[in-house]
Amino acid sequence: MKLGSEILLASPRLKGLRVGVLANPASIDQRFRHIADLLAQSGDCKLTAIFGPQHGYRSNLQDNMIESPHGKDPRRNVPIFSLYSETREPTPEMLSLIEVLVIDIQDVGARIYTFIYTMANCLRAAARAGIPVIVCDRPNPIGGVAIEGPTLEAGFESFVGQFRMPMRHGMTVAELALLFNDHFGIGAELETVPMQGWTREMYWDATDIPWVMPSPNMPTLDTAIVYPGTVLFEGTMMSEGRGTTRPFELIGAPWLDGEGFAARMNGVGLEGVHFRSVNFEPTFQKHAKVACGGCQIHVTDRNVFEPVKVGASLLREGLGSQPDAFKWREPPYEYEHDKMPIDILAGSPELREQIEAQIPLSDIVASWRPGEAEFDQIRKPYFLY
Repeated sequence: MKLGSEILLASPRLKGLRVGVLANPASIDQRFRHIADLLAQSGDCKLTAIFGPQHGYRSNLQDNMIESPHGKDPRRNVPIFSLYSETREPTPEMLSLIEVLVIDIQDVGARIYTFIYTMANCLRAAARAGIPVIVCDRPNPIGGVAIEGPTLEAGFESFVGQFRMPMRHGMTVAELALLFNDHFGIGAELETVPMQGWTREMYWDATDIPWVMPSPNMPTLDTAIVYPGTVLFEGTMMSEGRGTTRPFELIGAPWLDGEGFAARMNGVGLEGVHFRSVNFEPTFQKHAKVACGGCQIHVTDRNVFEPVKVGASLLREGLGSQPDAFKWREPPYEYEHDKMPIDILAGSPELREQIEAQIPLSDIVASWRPGEAEFDQIRKPYFLY
């Protein structure tokens, strides 16, 4: 395989230009070389600015919703601009330092991952400034075939969801850039650099690209596989496993009987997954230093595993097991101060209302089908593979 960044840097496209790059530690090539280093060492162009997404350019901020400051890279002698700070898109002053913006970020295949909206914000700012943008493509770690989950509805746009998409979108980051720019009307001067050797059915471990954590709580491919469903627990007062070595694979709460919870989940009959009862103690965030009962999600067949369906079932059983103890998280959440976090994550109040009413899981999943079918047709013209 060849990544988009490798193909771009082997071309004369950047020759003589002042270049900015949106990147973080996962922006490496197959030899573990970081794109900022390669740009800085290039004799063809000049690296003049670095932009960082949530968690910072160096991904040194562990927790979510912690803003990162601007800074300077002393080795490369260039400014580092945080786009998860008082500004979430490049300012005209920042863009005045560059003639082209290169974006090389690793998405994980879920609508709520903020990196893709930092990319969208960069496209908007670049469109206003007349700065061309080049997006270097990377694999979707969980493949480019399946789409799943509730669709974002108008009025529930946020920094974890700007566009009408299902939770699992089945696109690469460059395909998303094309979709955002064209279908959703951003209108920047956009180029994409596709990969060579990637096909839509590939999960990350079918590639020969090294895994570097895209963000601090995305340690493994296993995490990415369950994430589109269990990220919904950020909208509850149950732990989604942040502060453990298995974030998003561990779900629990101090009031939860893990053995009973796991038994009920295994009794639902969900395909490709087993729920093992566990006890765990988060080191930070929700229920820090407090023992939680719950389960670990073990994916036994990812080809039939449906992460968002599993996430909805976990929510349904979590509330249904102890409705007096289960609590939805209150605002604020990701710069939104009025709407419920679970509604922001799910894209509308519908999933929360379905969980509260304890309607059958099959009916919940059926309610997603029209949005999934609509998006499947919208995305296809933007496929690069």
